[in-house]
Amino acid sequence: MADVNRGDRPLSPHLQIYRPQLTSITSILTRITGNALLLGALLIVWWFLAASTSAEYFAIADGVLTSWFGKLVMLGSLWALWYHFLAGLRHLYWDTGRGFDLPTAEKLGWGVVIGSVVLTVLTVIVI
Repeated sequence: MADVNRGDRPLSPHLQIYRPQLTSITSILTRITGNALLLGALLIVWWFLAASTSAEYFAIADGVLTSWFGKLVMLGSLWALWYHFLAGLRHLYWDTGRGFDLPTAEKLGWGVVIGSVVLTVLTVIVI
């Protein structure tokens, strides 16, 4: 039977009125960085395959990866690697049944975000 009171019920929050929380943003970023890591890995595999194919083909692949755009992609991949690693550690901690209260979840979220940036900068400085 049709619901005749459909207009009287409140609507679910939509993206225009929903305020994203840090935990939801970090969860979405974990999925995005996982996919970005796959693309970065494909570029590295392409670079290795080009090195094993010929000097001319390697020059093309190396030119792409050492260009400003390639360096930007590799820097983003490095950040994604650290972010995904720290988010995985956070999930391992959550698997123990701890850290679900809001203050701890917020601290862990900021720890993942800030920690990934700091570790990326340290890696760039060291390498």
